[in-house]
Amino acid sequence: MSAETAIALFLALASTTLTNVAYLREHDAAAALPALSLRRPLHSVEALLTDRSWLVGFALESGGFALYVAALALAPLTLVQSISAGGIGILAFVSARMSRRRLGRHELAGVLVSMLGLLALAVSLAGGSGEGTGGSTVAILLWLAATAGAAIVALALGRRFEALGVAEGIAGGLFFAIGDISVKVATQGGARAAFGIGVIVGYSLGTAFLQLGYQKRGALTVAGLAMLLTNALPIAAGTVVLGEPVPSGAFGAVRIVAFAAVTLGAILLARPNRGAAGGQDYGTSASALPSAAVLG
Repeated sequence: MSAETAIALFLALASTTLTNVAYLREHDAAAALPALSLRRPLHSVEALLTDRSWLVGFALESGGFALYVAALALAPLTLVQSISAGGIGILAFVSARMSRRRLGRHELAGVLVSMLGLLALAVSLAGGSGEGTGGSTVAILLWLAATAGAAIVALALGRRFEALGVAEGIAGGLFFAIGDISVKVATQGGARAAFGIGVIVGYSLGTAFLQLGYQKRGALTVAGLAMLLTNALPIAAGTVVLGEPVPSGAFGAVRIVAFAAVTLGAILLARPNRGAAGGQDYGTSASALPSAAVLG
């Protein structure tokens, strides 16, 4: 493993830690605010920007993003995203300790699987890593368009089946994935710097849908779903669209297991943790529940 790759992985771990702490802060702040809605964007933005707690969370998220961009400039997208995916397991464990509650069985399983995925990824690095071919611009654009289409479908299904909070978490993750892939492509320079538009659109819509989801469901459910897609899609795009190679032989098999493990860990963490009485996942604000029907 080169020095650049080691630095990139350290930056990626710091990035995902800051980002997940930011998600927890933003969730608590957004859940306490009056109903947010995309139909009243200026009112919603004003409510968020005038809340000091939410601004602290957003500042932490911005710091995490800066570290993420630096990591992508030094290492392949698939490696950086794998670190990010595993980081949610570590954060879930720490956040549960801070809130003085025990992790549910599926949450504990998610933490352990995510950490095993990180360990497997570290082992696979002995087989080397590569930046890939950069991919076809047309193929990248088609991938981004399909991802945006999937977000629209998720929102429509969420409204149809009265699971809008879950759908908004999914949509947020899909748009964040658009932003993540666009960052990697834009850092290649030249004409591809125009993918900076995808960065702005992806992260803006991802942030918006995440805040809406926070008012309906718990932080671990909404952020867990978002993190699953934010990491799984760029990992797939790195190999399928950007041509980033997977090591051959045993190291390649270990890396595939690592990618699968961090993705499975995120899925386990995204499942709602049912309470014995109310049936709501932990972290859902009771004051936010009556407003769920008017959000979005």
